[in-house]
Amino acid sequence: MLAASRVSALTPQVARFQAVRVAGQRQAALTAVRRRANVSVRSIQSVAQTDRDTITRLLYSIGTKREVERHLRIFSSSSHPSQPAKFAVIKVGGAVLDQIDELALSLSFLYRVGLYPVVLHGAGPQLNGIIESEGVIPDYIDGIRVTDAKTLQIARRVFLEQNLKLVGALEKLGTRARPITSGVFTADYLDKEKYNLVGNITRVDKRPIEASIRAGALPILTSLAETPDGQILNVNADIAAGELAKELEPMKIVFLNEKGGMFHGVTGEKLDVINLDEEYEQLMKEPWVKYGTKLKLREFKELLDHLPRSSSVAVISADHLQRELFTDSGAGTLIRRGYRLFKHNSIESVGADRFRQVIHDRDPEVQSGVSSVTSVLSSLQKTPYTIYGDEPLDAVAIVTHPEGEVPIMTKLLASRSGVLNNVIDNVFNAIKKDHRKLFWTAKVDDDNRSWHFERADGSFTRAGKSLFWYGVQDIAEVQRIVKDFEAKGRLERAYLPVGPSAPPQQPFPGATRSYSTLARRQVPSGSRGYATAVTPQPTSTEPKRLALIGARGYTGQALATLLSGHPYIDLTHVSSRQLAGYPLQGYTKSSITHSNLSVEDVERMEKDGEVDAWVMALPNGVCKPFVDAIDRGAKVRSSGESSVIVDLSADYRFESGWKYGLPELYGRDGIQKSKRISNPGCYATSTQLLIAPLLKYVKHASGPTVFGISGYSGAGTVTGTSDADGRPTTVPKVTPESLAGGFRPYSLTDHIHEREAGRHLSSLLADPTNPIKVAFIPSVAPWFSGIISTLSVPLSEKVTARDVKALYEEKYSGEKLIHVKAGVPGLSDIENKHGWTVGGFQVHSEGDRAVVVGGLDNLLKGAATQCLQNLNLTLGYDEYDGIPV
Repeated sequence: MLAASRVSALTPQVARFQAVRVAGQRQAALTAVRRRANVSVRSIQSVAQTDRDTITRLLYSIGTKREVERHLRIFSSSSHPSQPAKFAVIKVGGAVLDQIDELALSLSFLYRVGLYPVVLHGAGPQLNGIIESEGVIPDYIDGIRVTDAKTLQIARRVFLEQNLKLVGALEKLGTRARPITSGVFTADYLDKEKYNLVGNITRVDKRPIEASIRAGALPILTSLAETPDGQILNVNADIAAGELAKELEPMKIVFLNEKGGMFHGVTGEKLDVINLDEEYEQLMKEPWVKYGTKLKLREFKELLDHLPRSSSVAVISADHLQRELFTDSGAGTLIRRGYRLFKHNSIESVGADRFRQVIHDRDPEVQSGVSSVTSVLSSLQKTPYTIYGDEPLDAVAIVTHPEGEVPIMTKLLASRSGVLNNVIDNVFNAIKKDHRKLFWTAKVDDDNRSWHFERADGSFTRAGKSLFWYGVQDIAEVQRIVKDFEAKGRLERAYLPVGPSAPPQQPFPGATRSYSTLARRQVPSGSRGYATAVTPQPTSTEPKRLALIGARGYTGQALATLLSGHPYIDLTHVSSRQLAGYPLQGYTKSSITHSNLSVEDVERMEKDGEVDAWVMALPNGVCKPFVDAIDRGAKVRSSGESSVIVDLSADYRFESGWKYGLPELYGRDGIQKSKRISNPGCYATSTQLLIAPLLKYVKHASGPTVFGISGYSGAGTVTGTSDADGRPTTVPKVTPESLAGGFRPYSLTDHIHEREAGRHLSSLLADPTNPIKVAFIPSVAPWFSGIISTLSVPLSEKVTARDVKALYEEKYSGEKLIHVKAGVPGLSDIENKHGWTVGGFQVHSEGDRAVVVGGLDNLLKGAATQCLQNLNLTLGYDEYDGIPV
């Protein structure tokens, strides 16, 4: 259910979070800047991510976390750098401009979560007020303002004033905005003799709009147009918004008005949803639908008939904009084309080719290669079934229901539009009307996992897959039904006994297995609870001071930016020989100037207890003198305790006295108890996470091979020429231009990460005295950051791709920074992300070699994010404090 709080009630919270806002370009601009190898990009991006996460958490107060995150994910994926204006067109009525602060706040919310609406405003009330004050009486014909030369002159001035007023209000909130008052709309005279200088839009040039978004600024438009020979014409703002939407084809078209929606002409009640395909003809016959309401409905239908079915119109007030966009129930009036549901008992009734295409495009098992379209269709011939869906197939479900048996929903496949427009809910409700009991399964990495939990009466999870049901309250009956399913082959894996299993013994492969579980507990009150595989970490809120030695490189910059968002760790010293005397960029908590700390300075600071932790971001072979100085200072420290050291270099990754800090593999207890932590290498992190789940089944005689490709930031930096202020700059050691669009293999044998990965993985073996040997081949590519690693591992036993994927799901169940997906991870899955993603599980046709792909951002999970995990653990904080999870 929705929280009762209004979006406007969040205003004080936003004010408190002003400290985390980022002045400067947002994500779209950052991508372009990064490609020019601007060294400040990393810091801006990371703070922008923190800003986004903060505002996202505030959105949770207007709806459930699932609703907010699902809508945000869909909206975020709607745009592409080549077409950045696909999210929304927002038309602002002139009366709404009188609530400028509320409007700016609502638009700023969208900007801060990385969404760029195209904003077009009118100024009718303001224009009328000025015209009347100057003795001119407004003249309307058929609801259209007759515009003479004097009226147009006043209109241009008013539009410009209101445009700059809105832009200024946004800029005060730290939201970049660009006024666009011409150059978008080309028009001819609507009827020169009748309406004078009023235009009929003939062309929309979206280039100024897209350029604004790519530069990281919200485009703010007026509804003025120009003829091909340069005459300015007045255009109705609603019509201009419609023509703009036809050109951009956004997911949402929002009309902001002071009423907050459309209302029934008799009862006065707000209309929540209008499905035009089903209701339009009847609505237009209603006696209360007349004048302006009839005109708007006609315009909305004409507009939506022109747009993809995924587009919809919302009529809403500015202070409820977030609730309309990010909750299922909304707050204003939603107008969409709608859908008609069907149910058929044969594929031919749906349309065989259309149905095959849905299976091919959406079925995760087909996409991962575990199944095929043919096998899915063949399985339907074994038992009676019903296909539920809507006419455009935005949501399709298959329910098998043999006579006298409990039905199973074997497939539930929805498009992005089907999720966004709640078609999936309507299909599910149709199923519930036909079946009092139902079972179904979903993978743990299902994007809409929470949706399944909210619609089930019970569930439990094993080996990366959850079994859900409704209509059954007795666990004994659930056991009986599941046993019957397994006996008749209606479920593909063993789920008995129902509930948590014993710790896994990992017989691999085998007919039946024991699985660890994230089991849902049945509670008498009906509330839901979940067990977790992650041991709760002790948490502290005591502020700590940190010194960073070596802040010039990319990793040091990324860490400083992350620390800006940490609630308890304060960065108090940054040391860089080249940048000494210059202010630190990318850190917003306080103003810090780079120093050039000597070994003697470090020893004195440790002795006097000036800091609680040190991070060494130095090249290999340089760290030891500083560590020795800290050891000497700690011996004479009055407290008798040493500060924490996290070393990002390779200097101590093989030292027995240092804890190797890869929490997901080697445990968190040791890190919590240690004050000397070696941060794993970026390539080595991905390599070990790739191999570990398959370690027991690796053929030792051959050993695994990992081929890794990293962005050029992984090669490090060198000092560039000074800027105009004399500040030394940092440039990449390997430039993308030098790679000529390709990639360059290097260190083809005996790379240090081979020894690092082999040494630590061997500690996980049943017999560590027989170590594993890892082969590693790195390459550098012309993108900025992100590592894609491909593992090829000979197996001692024959397995299937399904078995391999289950091992990874089980190994990393509950890990917040590890994501298991079916397909091959791409650069977009890892670049600027704080975790590690794995997928593309394949096994050779002979079953003796597995191939898996994993990836991470070398500057984040490969360095700075992992460093912050280790700092949090050893300093007593929650492991993920300061990390956008």
